[in-house]
Amino acid sequence: MAVASHAPQGYDCPFCRIASGIEEPSRGTKQRDVVYRSSRVTAFIANKWWPNNKGHVMIIPNVHFENLYVLPDEYAVDIHRASQIMARAMKGAYDCEGISTRQHNEPAGNQIVWHYHLHVFPRYHNDDLYMSTGYYTDPEERVEYADRLRRWIEKHAAAKELSRLS
Repeated sequence: MAVASHAPQGYDCPFCRIASGIEEPSRGTKQRDVVYRSSRVTAFIANKWWPNNKGHVMIIPNVHFENLYVLPDEYAVDIHRASQIMARAMKGAYDCEGISTRQHNEPAGNQIVWHYHLHVFPRYHNDDLYMSTGYYTDPEERVEYADRLRRWIEKHAAAKELSRLS
């Protein structure tokens, strides 16, 4: 199956910068937003939030793949493993009542960043995630959420509860 690229000519990929350790300018993603990193994936607190689902996480491959169609299996496995870690960490650190994941491909699928990414949202009863509008955060707003997730991951990884996932 031939898949067309939708990235504009000369696309400067913001997610490649994050995976490479380069910070986004202004309110964009900072390295302190990163909560998990392995050889293949990086997970970070997203800079766009929804009112009742603060601190959601984006998981990206550390190598540029535009979408799900071209994502190699080994990266898909590691992204899914990272989503399990993030889901468990959110349940423990945020005391949320559930988790949703979301992933978009191509313009008709609502993809706007041309680098594969998976959203992991903390969910609460009647949170209206799909009925509300997102907003961009300031970096300082994200620090608490990143710290909470990192502390949970470190505590449970040290206890070897996550060893089978990393």
